[in-house]
Amino acid sequence: MPIYMDRHDISKTITAEQVAELHRQDLKVQHRYGCRGLTYWFDEKRNTTFCLIEAPDALAIHRMHKEAHGDVPTRIIEVDASLVESFLGRIEDPDTELSIINEAAFRVIMVVDLKKVTLPKNSLATLHAPVKNFCNEVADILYAYRGSTVEKTDYHFLVSFKSVSSAAKAAFEISGMFRKLSAHFTNERIVLKMGISAGVPVTKKKLLFEDAVKLAKRMCEVIKGEMIMSAEVNYLYKEENADLPYKKKELISLTPDDEKFLTGLMDYIESAWNNSNFSVANLNKPLGCSKSKLYRKILSLTGKSPSTFIKDYRLQEALKLLEKNAGNVSEIAFETGFSSPSYFSKCFREKYGCFPSSQMVH
Repeated sequence: MPIYMDRHDISKTITAEQVAELHRQDLKVQHRYGCRGLTYWFDEKRNTTFCLIEAPDALAIHRMHKEAHGDVPTRIIEVDASLVESFLGRIEDPDTELSIINEAAFRVIMVVDLKKVTLPKNSLATLHAPVKNFCNEVADILYAYRGSTVEKTDYHFLVSFKSVSSAAKAAFEISGMFRKLSAHFTNERIVLKMGISAGVPVTKKKLLFEDAVKLAKRMCEVIKGEMIMSAEVNYLYKEENADLPYKKKELISLTPDDEKFLTGLMDYIESAWNNSNFSVANLNKPLGCSKSKLYRKILSLTGKSPSTFIKDYRLQEALKLLEKNAGNVSEIAFETGFSSPSYFSKCFREKYGCFPSSQMVH
């Protein structure tokens, strides 16, 4: 039977004891709707409650809550139990006195990516032991600061933290360790990117922590700098560490306006980048800004002009297709919006230091 997570936006006057009683009322009637309440999270600060329920469908959950106490959810999404446990640490009620749970579902999301700017065959794998050792040490640091790993590949981590301070301290330590690694590679350009955002598990989107995860990944992919924090994370970090010196030089902090612009920019580009009619000339219209503001904003956030930013985005997408052998070089060139295979090969070599064909598995 599928598992769902719902969201309740509650009154500021609701207490943890009252939420626990509502949960008990659910358990009394759940059998009538084929449901099984697994656990919940209560956030007094943000006035939200999230319930994890095994149920035949979302309608059954809605009906169960309505009969039990009338407090129906504002949003219900289907979730994977293993992801819930990775993000939130549990999928059942914790051992608490009187079964009262006073734990927020708010989490800090960190993405750590290690990339090699030039791409000879096998990419980062050609660096072998030093990079692998670094990634192992990254995993140890994340664990030491109580980060829960949600995704992990050889050179990529997606991690959930309960504490903003823990996430930030882990990022600063990883950054310092990376500087030592970089000294070993005088002829290679390796880039460390860390994006730190925060949010709750259920929003208007379909996936668990989708808004926070997407923002953290986009900050890694798009924003210039090694460590980038969302506006909310930056505010909470300074609030939690008011007595400590602020390491502003070591990170980039986005403003709410930056985040809004980044979200609008990437939502549009991801939907239109491979359309043959897509161009920089009309990019400002869907973003609701002037051409001059568009240029200034993209340059400020990414360090690139709009035309270079779009070209690099297309090259990144082309690289993914090449590594999957999703067509020959000419097919991928046209599919990713380049005017000709020769121009595509020229741009690819300028960015990655090799021809597109070298990234295909033969």
